[in-house]
Amino acid sequence: MYRYSLIILSFLMMTELSAQKIEKVLLDKNDTTRNCYTIIYPDSLPWMGYLFLAPGFGETAEDVLLQTKLPVETAERGILTIIPTFQDGVSSFGFDSLSQQAFRRIVDDVTSRHKLQDLEYYLGGFSMGGSTVVKFAETADKKPKAVFAIDSPLDFERFYNSTKRDVMLFGKGGSGEENIYLYLLSRIEQIMGGTPQTALKNYHKISPYSLSDTTQSAIKGLLGTPIRIYIEPDIQWWLDERETDVFGLNIIDCSAMINELKRLGNDRAVLITTQNKGYRKPDNNRHPHSWSIVDNRELIEWLLQQK
Repeated sequence: MYRYSLIILSFLMMTELSAQKIEKVLLDKNDTTRNCYTIIYPDSLPWMGYLFLAPGFGETAEDVLLQTKLPVETAERGILTIIPTFQDGVSSFGFDSLSQQAFRRIVDDVTSRHKLQDLEYYLGGFSMGGSTVVKFAETADKKPKAVFAIDSPLDFERFYNSTKRDVMLFGKGGSGEENIYLYLLSRIEQIMGGTPQTALKNYHKISPYSLSDTTQSAIKGLLGTPIRIYIEPDIQWWLDERETDVFGLNIIDCSAMINELKRLGNDRAVLITTQNKGYRKPDNNRHPHSWSIVDNRELIEWLLQQK
């Protein structure tokens, strides 16, 4: 039997969330770090829908609640909001087959537990969480009413090659970033069964989008789905602050996928670019790869308008 436990929030979050009922549901009753989900409940019935909001790589549900008010604001508008954690915990890549299976298990549990079979649902995510929900939407039997992703890597052939280039560039400078990039390369090779040179078909099959896949078989699962991708392509900031150029940014994947979806006939596929909105809490440090680039209220109105 599944066990419920209330989330212990920091005093900063308690101020924002005092009006919301929040629960953490454990699918494996002895493990609080994976195969679980956090629910933010609307104050009253009826619910207008339910939203799965996937965190970025390394983020807990508490991190999400600190960085953005979106889960609180969706709940205030009557949308049951769920923040999932998959089988690898905060280290889940999300788009791989095991993570997708864990995602389906969470979706099935939420749907059956709250009897939501006749209610529409939405998908959204930040960074790798956006990769997760786009992949899920492409293969889901019951399509979401709408999908959004925030600055997400989508083409993991491009991501692998740009990360390998980062190893070369940062390695020459002796940067400690090199170990992070080597870890990412190793994980991608494990998921894909090799490199783009040895297992390109797997990159096409598993990635949410692939520039080099001329058939575009993956994104055809989104032709009837309203989708938004948010991104803040502040190239000068990346050059100055991270010594990273456009080849290492997700704008390549995001703009290419939206362009191809539109060409294939999805007139509800939209790329939203922002300027100077990216700041991270609690110190409001400038960073274009942030939850804050989204206009939450406008996004929620868009979700509720989708038919």
